Amino acid sequence: MSDVAVLGAGMHPWGKWGRSFVEYGTAAATAALADAGIGWQDVRSVVGADTVRGGYPGYVAGATFAQALGWQGARVTSVYAACASGAQAIDTARAQILAGMAEVVLVVGADSAPKGFFAPAGGDRPDDPDWLRFRLLGATNPVYFGLYARRRMALHGDTLDDFAQVKVKNAAAGALNPNARYRAAVSAGQVASSPVVADPLRLLDICATSDGGAALVLSSMEYARRHRAGDPVRIRAVSTVTPTYPRTLLDLPDIATDSAVAVDPPALGFRESIARAAYEEAGLGPEDLSLAEVYDLSTALELQWYEDLGLCGPGEGAKLLREGATALGGRIPVNASGGLASFGEAVPAQAIAQVCELTWQLRGTAGERQVAGARAGMTANQGLFGHGSAVVAVR
Repeated sequence: MSDVAVLGAGMHPWGKWGRSFVEYGTAAATAALADAGIGWQDVRSVVGADTVRGGYPGYVAGATFAQALGWQGARVTSVYAACASGAQAIDTARAQILAGMAEVVLVVGADSAPKGFFAPAGGDRPDDPDWLRFRLLGATNPVYFGLYARRRMALHGDTLDDFAQVKVKNAAAGALNPNARYRAAVSAGQVASSPVVADPLRLLDICATSDGGAALVLSSMEYARRHRAGDPVRIRAVSTVTPTYPRTLLDLPDIATDSAVAVDPPALGFRESIARAAYEEAGLGPEDLSLAEVYDLSTALELQWYEDLGLCGPGEGAKLLREGATALGGRIPVNASGGLASFGEAVPAQAIAQVCELTWQLRGTAGERQVAGARAGMTANQGLFGHGSAVVAVR
């Protein structure tokens, strides 16, 4: 039995609050513990997703949150995998539970993000590919998003209106989410009239940077039964795969592809392989999903995830969107939470927040944004340096 139970989920609302990430994470953890109906003293392990902007405490997030909640002897672990940090934290917690190291584990991620786009830390680091792409190319994250959008336009015929409709869809869902930073409907006209950031993408095509926190209480299935949790949401798979050589599609922070002269490219691209590994472990396929939460750093990147998750064929992402399949009430809602379009990036928290949304949806407690009859969901994102991230949750 490889399932672990999700006993509790909690969040600190996203925004620009100007306070410590520790405050956001502690609030999310307290909410998750209350949701689980257990006390802090019952937690035997804390896994914290690190923030690189929180100074020294940010790099020891497990101990930082354990101290903030009150030292009680729990095991602590801290993980960092850029935007995939939250999924790595969930995977670490799951491994501890399945190995019998702890019956109840608290997973926490939180961030206090800067204004504007993310930039590398100061100093000269010519061996750091992330530093190099800023210094040599001026390739900020929005530049990469714009290049990816241009690629989709050239290969698949995606249009500016297709990209705008992703924002329209996600803003409509986010308007129903009390934890979202942006809670207002957006029209395609508003997207089209917002300032150009990285052609062809405009301001409303690109997610913001935000403050926020998210937490989960995970347990063994046996503990859940003793706790009389009934039929809890269960995590059935976590994918944290890396790319396969050679990589023939440019991806941040790399600024060149591998040569495919001597070795043929892999059958699956990196993002496709993230989803494939999760499906194989879960024993499910795209047809079994009720919903998905994907990493919409930009509107164009959300369309790519539709294809990478197998929700449609290659180049058919915009068609799936136009049919209304990925909107609330559609065949396979994507980003029913509102996505990063409505939340913005709070890097260590976002993969955890995705699983919070799956938890509420699979419980049937998501309110006005509830996906009817939800039984299985998948999250997907990726972190710099080849960090894959996907979680499958079922009920």
